[in-house]
Amino acid sequence: MSFPSDSPQIRIPATYMRGGTSKGVFFNIKDLPVEAQQPGEYRDKLLLRVIGSPDPYAKHTDGMGGATSSTSKTVLLDKSTQPDHDVDYLFGQVAIDKPFVDWSGNCGNLTGAVGAFAISQGLVDAERIPENGICTVRIWQKNIEKTIIAQVPMKDGQVQECGDFELDGVTFPAAEVVIEFLDPADGEGAMFPTGNLIDQLEVPGVGTFDVTLINAGIPTAFVRASDIGYGGSELQDDINNDEAALQRFETIRAYAAVKMGLISDVSEAAARQHTPKIAFVAPPEAYVASSGKQIDADDIDLRVRALSMGKLHHAMMGTASVAIATAAAVPGTLVNEAAGGGVRREVVFGHPSGTLKVGAEAIEKDGQWSASKAIMSRSARVLMEGWVRVPPAQL
Repeated sequence: MSFPSDSPQIRIPATYMRGGTSKGVFFNIKDLPVEAQQPGEYRDKLLLRVIGSPDPYAKHTDGMGGATSSTSKTVLLDKSTQPDHDVDYLFGQVAIDKPFVDWSGNCGNLTGAVGAFAISQGLVDAERIPENGICTVRIWQKNIEKTIIAQVPMKDGQVQECGDFELDGVTFPAAEVVIEFLDPADGEGAMFPTGNLIDQLEVPGVGTFDVTLINAGIPTAFVRASDIGYGGSELQDDINNDEAALQRFETIRAYAAVKMGLISDVSEAAARQHTPKIAFVAPPEAYVASSGKQIDADDIDLRVRALSMGKLHHAMMGTASVAIATAAAVPGTLVNEAAGGGVRREVVFGHPSGTLKVGAEAIEKDGQWSASKAIMSRSARVLMEGWVRVPPAQL
């Protein structure tokens, strides 16, 4: 479609929400232009322009994005087509400097806001919503084809957003939303795609080191911090201001993706930026979080740092938290090793912004590991609601 450059902007109902340590633009898919209600180039162009990408200045001045992987996100919701589910949830991770929307994985943090948005949009049947108490929202995550359960607090018939639950990486307290990721491992393959809890990963120009490769929550490659020259307490500026370090991490990620069977050649990694994630782990040790908060060794079971869309995350991605919880529950992984070994149904890990408690149930049968669920708490609230506007000539 072509429009004159002076055509009036398209006006689309939208809600700007924080979920966990991320925020994004939420849409009821029925409110999108007809051409964008189906996957394809038009939808991607529309979401890119909403966020303000690609932006060579990396500021998102002319869009709703925040110029970080945590704030360059879009969510599309619809009444679920799956039996015994309330809402279909589709997540688009929008690249900052490229004309690219990655649909290959979920956003665990924004999952915390999906239930609330679904309720407000009438996507959850009224008889399932209590006047007070907890509304159980059954979410079908379309990117990964998994079920997620959100326990959304209700007060006087409305979603309760205010509360005293504190989440490191989020400045202000809010109401707690408990999230259960059911059967979080990749349904199309083994939870450990190579069949091993620890593999040797050979990365030309970087080195050869141990790695735990897991498909749970989101495909993730874990390495020891010490094996790649880090202590484990790094904050964003320690890595994100080092272009050589970022390139090394991207190279490691590319070779891990090949070993996991996600791509056939490292050259394909650039077109799959959202997955897999690369993370490094270390045993517990005291450090000072980015907020200035003192984290003592006794406060945590291990330390974890992870990269998202090529940058060290300011806290921890929700989906990577699922991977951490699941890997920690399996004796013999690098994550379990960093946490001290043994059987662990939950761990508290330290991340750049503070700490987070996560849990998972993992079982071994006939030499194969699986996970029934992973659990974590998040919070969410509406930041702004109304309409976003998009210049049609730029689509």
